[in-house]
Amino acid sequence: MAKKRIVVKIGSSSLTNRKGGLSKEKLNAHAASLAHLKQKGYEVILISSGAVSAGFGQLGYPTRPVTVAGKQAAAAVGQGLLIQAYTDFFASKQIATSQLLLTRDNFANKEQYSNVYSTLTELLKRNVVPIINENDTVAVNELTFGDNDMLSALVSGLVNADFLIILTDVNGLYEYNPHTKEFGDRFDYVSTITNKLFEQTNGETKSKFGTGGMKSKLLAAQTAQSLGINVFIGTGKGEEKLLSIVNGQGDGTYIGEMNHKSVRKQRQWIAFHSKITGKIMIDDGAEKALLLEGRSLLPAGVIAIKGNFDAGDVVEIYNKKRQVIAKGQVSYSSKELHDIKGMSSDLAMPMTNRTKPEVIHRDNLVLSFKEVYYS
Repeated sequence: MAKKRIVVKIGSSSLTNRKGGLSKEKLNAHAASLAHLKQKGYEVILISSGAVSAGFGQLGYPTRPVTVAGKQAAAAVGQGLLIQAYTDFFASKQIATSQLLLTRDNFANKEQYSNVYSTLTELLKRNVVPIINENDTVAVNELTFGDNDMLSALVSGLVNADFLIILTDVNGLYEYNPHTKEFGDRFDYVSTITNKLFEQTNGETKSKFGTGGMKSKLLAAQTAQSLGINVFIGTGKGEEKLLSIVNGQGDGTYIGEMNHKSVRKQRQWIAFHSKITGKIMIDDGAEKALLLEGRSLLPAGVIAIKGNFDAGDVVEIYNKKRQVIAKGQVSYSSKELHDIKGMSSDLAMPMTNRTKPEVIHRDNLVLSFKEVYYS
């Protein structure tokens, strides 16, 4: 029986003291629970914030810096301290650790995306706990995930995790923010994330020392669900808290259906990380074939092409009403498509020296009209 793969995200608010600095006591308590889960036979990946909190005091800041330069400098100092604290604790339990610092660019570049997957797979195979954080020291706005909640969701999908646990300082999703209003009812279980839930949970709430809030956790949970990953948002105490959460006894909210399917890595990259380089408009017959019959896009169904792209690039697919219905990785360049659009496959293949007719194969296609894309 294969080991169950668990991704755990720990935010800054769960690792800091009252002054916003890193709390070794809190870190060790979380690490003890992670070690306990691993010792019970689970594969564990940790997404941990806390680099800025660990480093700002070393730079002479009296409180957590607010400027980008200050935060990045603090992260540069603190990341080493953070990973050392984890490494020291796990070493006492005879557990090896590793560090991965990622930016959005690592996911957008298909080769790097595959390399991240290969590295994580090898580390887990070698019984190592990967510890992942966003590379705050170099990231700029267009290359960030926004917060580690979203990073944890995307990593969970990439490695086909069985479960994502987002630990926070609030024990689940409430109708109202328990820090600023009287407690409403807690949602112990939510089958899917809806717009109504965003409104009910007053999703903008942030902690004092974190970059995310409940809204970011809901967005992350929504993304994880679309990738076939069930999620827990909440808190816990003691060495067995993570094991209790995995066993359905956690203090928080469980999100997702019991029967879920994972999404292929190729489709994840197309859906969430790829750069759009062009557009293809298709006819009604091709639209039906893609949306209702699960077929590939052929040259005969192409009406028009916009933009310059090469074979292997990702494009959006529009219907005649100019609605985006899908995106996918093309097998032809824009120049080739201009020459063969509307043609039968028998005529198109000899013109382009291709042995296969598909403009976009169904395995490299993601439908925009569906919230979940199954393999």
